[in-house]
Amino acid sequence: MFSYLHIVLHLLVPLAIAWFFFRDEWKKAALFMLAANLVDLDHLLASPIYDPDRCSINHHPLHTMFPISFYGAMMFLPWKPVRWLGIGLVAHMLLDAIDCGI
Repeated sequence: MFSYLHIVLHLLVPLAIAWFFFRDEWKKAALFMLAANLVDLDHLLASPIYDPDRCSINHHPLHTMFPISFYGAMMFLPWKPVRWLGIGLVAHMLLDAIDCGI
């Protein structure tokens, strides 16, 4: 049951961030923030691909601290789409970290 909540949060949190903080362009912002979920394609490199008990942080290549630091930096760049993508990626990593008990 908890994994369903996790997936729903990966959809609802970016929509809520876009709606509350970028109201004038919330649909565009939401699209970029939702696109950040594509970062989970790195799960295809794991065996098994899905393990509900596995912590994604520091296990999958795009979920390690080095790329996460770039995601954080993206939030401060002046180009809106890159900023929105960075916010989506950081939100995604925070949601995954909650799943890990971090």
